[in-house]
Amino acid sequence: MSDAAEQLKAFEPTQEFFVGIDSDGCVFDSMEIKHKECFTPMFIKHFGLQPVSKYAREVWEFVNLYSKTRGINRFPALSNALHFLKDRHEVQARHVQIPETDALEEWMARETKLGNATLEAEVASGNEALADIFEWSKAVNAQVEDIVHGVPPFPLVRECLEKIRAQADAMCISQTPVDALQREWGENQIDGMIAMIAGQEMGTKTEHIKYAAAPKYQAHRILMIGDAPGDFKAAKSNFALFYPINPGKEEQSWQRLYDEALDRFFNEDYAGDYEDALVAEFNQCLPEHPTWQL
Repeated sequence: MSDAAEQLKAFEPTQEFFVGIDSDGCVFDSMEIKHKECFTPMFIKHFGLQPVSKYAREVWEFVNLYSKTRGINRFPALSNALHFLKDRHEVQARHVQIPETDALEEWMARETKLGNATLEAEVASGNEALADIFEWSKAVNAQVEDIVHGVPPFPLVRECLEKIRAQADAMCISQTPVDALQREWGENQIDGMIAMIAGQEMGTKTEHIKYAAAPKYQAHRILMIGDAPGDFKAAKSNFALFYPINPGKEEQSWQRLYDEALDRFFNEDYAGDYEDALVAEFNQCLPEHPTWQL
């Protein structure tokens, strides 16, 4: 068991309810600025995609913002984006060499904590095939630190956090690096409203809930709040409940959480038809296939 997993396993309940909350695109309206101003330019720069920058941008945004893979860890996102790009006829017609992903996929298949620390160790151990990816990932983090400031939480996030912590243990559950999470939650003075921040260094979101919450609370008293299908999967893998922050309708989603959904959760009247209706609405928000394949 890793130190990170031990830290999650050591988390002690103080309430009967647990609420996990995603960060990017959920608490903060930060997905667009991070992906359009930080990830995409570094994707184009570090992988030689300047001749097909239009298509590289379109692919990256589809994978990370406008599809059912929204919110996934950056490394599977990179693999997905490169595969999409390689298959596009516009890219093939320009005879642009798209980097291979074999080494990346081999590493991802055996590493659960997909972050810069584990990638750096992998490269240091002699896996030079991942060196360019490590440089890209470091560059992304530097761009985020340089550019992403002053992004406040969505309206009613603070009020919801107040309502949550009155009756539940709350934790940030994210695939963002923990340094960025601490900076963003601290900058907005909401880090004191949750018990712990779990980032990509602590494993997947499914693992965060599995170790921190699943054995310690009744399943119908665990709620994951998120804006991506990966958040739903993390909840359901642990038999927990899910509340969607719908992409494009974030403010209405937080309003509904504040006005009714939290009360239903704490009254144990959330599971069943109510949750099913919310999930059905959420599933309509994001497409599975890109428009260029239709």
